[in-house]
Amino acid sequence: MKIKNLFPIVLTLVLFLNAKGFAQLSPESYEISSRAKLQKTESVKKTTSITPLSNSINDILTVGDTLWLGTSRGLSRSTDKGATWTNYYGTEAFGSESISAIAYLNGVVWVSTAHSVEKDGQSLSEGGGLRYSTDNGNSWTVIPQPIDAPDDSVVVYGINRLRALPVTVAVNNLSYDIALTSSPSTVWISSYAGGLRKSTDMGKTWQRVVLPPDRLDSIRPTDTLNFSLQPVAGKFGSESNLNHRVFSVIAAGSDTLYVGTAGGINRSTDGGVSWTKFTHQNQNSPISGNFVVALGSNGKTHSVWAATWKAEEASEYYAVSYSTDAGNSWKTALQDEKVHNFGFKGPEVIAASDNGAYRAAYPWNQWLTPGTIVDKESNISLQPTAFYAAASQGDLVWLGTENGLASINETGSMWQGDWKLFYATQPLASADETYAFPNPFSPDVERLTIKYSTGGTRTNVTIRIFDFGMNLVKTVIQNAERGSSLHAVEGQSGLINGSIDYWDGRDENGKIVPNGVYFYRIDKGSGDPVYGKVIVLL
Repeated sequence: MKIKNLFPIVLTLVLFLNAKGFAQLSPESYEISSRAKLQKTESVKKTTSITPLSNSINDILTVGDTLWLGTSRGLSRSTDKGATWTNYYGTEAFGSESISAIAYLNGVVWVSTAHSVEKDGQSLSEGGGLRYSTDNGNSWTVIPQPIDAPDDSVVVYGINRLRALPVTVAVNNLSYDIALTSSPSTVWISSYAGGLRKSTDMGKTWQRVVLPPDRLDSIRPTDTLNFSLQPVAGKFGSESNLNHRVFSVIAAGSDTLYVGTAGGINRSTDGGVSWTKFTHQNQNSPISGNFVVALGSNGKTHSVWAATWKAEEASEYYAVSYSTDAGNSWKTALQDEKVHNFGFKGPEVIAASDNGAYRAAYPWNQWLTPGTIVDKESNISLQPTAFYAAASQGDLVWLGTENGLASINETGSMWQGDWKLFYATQPLASADETYAFPNPFSPDVERLTIKYSTGGTRTNVTIRIFDFGMNLVKTVIQNAERGSSLHAVEGQSGLINGSIDYWDGRDENGKIVPNGVYFYRIDKGSGDPVYGKVIVLL
């Protein structure tokens, strides 16, 4: 699980209480039996077999030779270590949904989807439901986002009948994480305002799972309990339970679950019936903070990992919290880092954070980042960016960022080997074309990517930025060798090698340029220059 600007977290309780409710809808099945069905538009067709369709990578899952990517433009799959890709964006089963989580168990892959909606002038996150495939992505069953009917206001828990706030709409009810267990086969989803839910019939019906309220550190079905299952106070009740705002869930065996919320980490060792809660306040060796945005489990080291962010108390802090005794005590690392997700390579752990991909081997007291990531063939470097996902596939390590996918084929030591970058870009029809994105762009929060072609040959390239009066603003690169692409894009006249460079929106003195229209000029060897126009909008 990862918290990103793509899915803003704004809980609008009035939407839950006043919207017209409806019961859980039935699943629908879609078969993707031909390449044509994978491609809704020509632009999708042109990039399906070349790269993923998005540079914003939310999640990565590896299963044998298959690599799954969850991105802001849908699901992508590669079975040949990234050489070719199948992209599901624009298909009947996925539409234009973003992917928020991926999980796999016993031949079945599950994904959760989401999108943004405008409500009263606000951009809010909305759950787009779940999809699962039993045949490696050839066909999919679509599960609508689990919701409640307006009168679903009671949950039976052991000897108790607990009041429960009906979550009747998908707004702010999206599944940030998925866990799968067997015996019996169960799907667990953490859906923020929708709480923790499970299905034992492949998504046909869903049950709400009761977690402890903020004031209790544990619950059992034999306890006599008196609290409401609700994330915030409102007309329904006066309670506001941070521990009912659920963000992450993992399975560590058939009966053991860990659930991360805005109020701590919850552990169950009896298949989600009884729960013990771990917080920054209730242990001698506690987690760093109670806002738990990601969890990971590594069976090789019998360790549990948590991205524990600062919540409400002043003594809490951002860090990684980890335990080797099933959560009874915790150690912390990477203080002040906002970690979004975890990946593993054997006994090693990778923490994907705002400031890099941190990696450590047991006993996890020395964390290393890869340094500058440079594509071996193109010599293009991955620009400073936030990392949101990590995984391994044999000697390959995969890193997902908000600005592209990277892999390293390790030949020995940690982070030692050849890097490859994968970028999703629009195709160039000829060597005389260029474009830049995003356009307009805001230098205070993003960089301008300039895409161009050298016609398939290595040559020296110079890129300069000019203002509207054609005064030189910045020389981006000068006589830099370009020509070997980080990927090929299919153009009208065949495969045209593409190169990418960046402008940070600053002038030669390092100052961000003012709003306005700017031009860039690309000089490639002795050929004619190519021009493009961009708009800076702070």
